[in-house]
Amino acid sequence: MDFGAVLQTNPPASRTVYLAGLAEQYGFSHVWTFDSHLLWQEPYVIYSQILAETKRIIVGPMVTNPATRDWTVTASTYATLNEMYGNRTICGIGRGDSAVRVTNGAPTTLKTLRESIHVIRELANSRPVQYNGAQLQFPWSTGSTLDIWVAAYGPLALKLAGEVGDGFILQLADLHIAEWMIKTVRDAAEAVGRDPLSIKFCVAAPMYIGDSSDPKELAHMREQCRWFGGMVGNHVADIVSKYGDGGSVPKALTDYIKGREGYDYNEHGRAGNTHAEFVPDEIVDRFCLLGSAEDHIEKLKALKAIGVDQFAGYLQHDNKEETLRVYGETVIPAIREHITAKEQL
Repeated sequence: MDFGAVLQTNPPASRTVYLAGLAEQYGFSHVWTFDSHLLWQEPYVIYSQILAETKRIIVGPMVTNPATRDWTVTASTYATLNEMYGNRTICGIGRGDSAVRVTNGAPTTLKTLRESIHVIRELANSRPVQYNGAQLQFPWSTGSTLDIWVAAYGPLALKLAGEVGDGFILQLADLHIAEWMIKTVRDAAEAVGRDPLSIKFCVAAPMYIGDSSDPKELAHMREQCRWFGGMVGNHVADIVSKYGDGGSVPKALTDYIKGREGYDYNEHGRAGNTHAEFVPDEIVDRFCLLGSAEDHIEKLKALKAIGVDQFAGYLQHDNKEETLRVYGETVIPAIREHITAKEQL
């Protein structure tokens, strides 16, 4: 299993670059960031500095969307970063949430998402593509490679992820929901003749290291991560409005938003979000990874067993450095394959 750290690009940008470097030191393979250009700083500029100051880390958005940038501009950005730093980028993409809603826009259609994935992938992989009635290719790009991982919740979006995604991003760590969604994506891949095991699966959720046996500390961890249930609730609300609250979507995902009354994107992704008060403790515990290193290891092993290839931990809380340290020194070594220098015969 690979490990990613998910950061917000809050100013100063040097802080984001520092945390990315720390993540690399502790053995994380990926650094992801939010991509919402009004709420936070522009991530692609910061990626360049992260890549300049690291040697191995792979960077990308969790997640970008087809609406806020021309697709050829997005592809050019990746191809340029790859030329400068050696194919160390990845693209997480979805229909759009905060980046489009803050500007009074709306998520794109799945048709638009599908088309954007094709255009971005071909150009960023140094290949020609048909776009707006013309065949286009970057004449300066050779050997660039970019995988595109699709973030999805609803049935049709999961189907799209299985049909065209190099990977699938699920932004919650509930085991039963994850198992259902992984199967749905794999079934969609197999239905169009793809190898279902070729798709990488990433579970993304807040990770917070602390003492879960102390009621006061557990309550603090939950409050630091409750925002996540509110963020996921935005997507779930869209699903419920389209499909209803039963049938094709597990009730374990839809039931908890019944108390949701609204959402303020000015507090998006922030600890203490006042519009996440409807999220019960049970959802925080199911969707996130909270507690001791042993608690994290137990849940990560269960996620790995159902086919998760990467865990990406959100660090939108007050314990960033310590969580990275414990992951690097204890959690990651416990999950990764153990190799001995000499086998006893």
